[in-house]
Amino acid sequence: MRVCIGGTFDILHKGHKLLIDKAFQIAGKQGSVFIGITTGEIIKEKRDVKPFEKRKKTIMQYLSKKKLADRAIIKPIKDKYGPSLEGEFDAIVVSPETMKTAEEINRIRRQNGRKPLETIQIPFVLADNGVPISSLRIKKSEIDENGRVLR
Repeated sequence: MRVCIGGTFDILHKGHKLLIDKAFQIAGKQGSVFIGITTGEIIKEKRDVKPFEKRKKTIMQYLSKKKLADRAIIKPIKDKYGPSLEGEFDAIVVSPETMKTAEEINRIRRQNGRKPLETIQIPFVLADNGVPISSLRIKKSEIDENGRVLR
């Protein structure tokens, strides 16, 4: 199966890891996962985002530890759709935050005569205080990458 995911992946945290792991689980042992990392205009409103190559390297290190790197395709994406509108994918894995985008992707794919993607939604990964883990909360030193509360 060919699966796609996307995100900023500024600080690779427990929620990102769940998203990545689920994508590879869905893809199966013979499948591949496209990982789109946001760049350009789409991240301009976000502050202090690491350069694309640093974010890619962090993901590759994670995938290498799990022996998944050879089944991953990691590319920059300049909008919220990436290649999902025209690409040869079977499924997309999203969080509750990006579910609407997956619905838009499938609407556009149908309009263009393409097969919709199977949409798999993972839950938010919560920090110890019950609030979703996010890169912003980590940058503010509220929590660490695993959701442990720091203050």
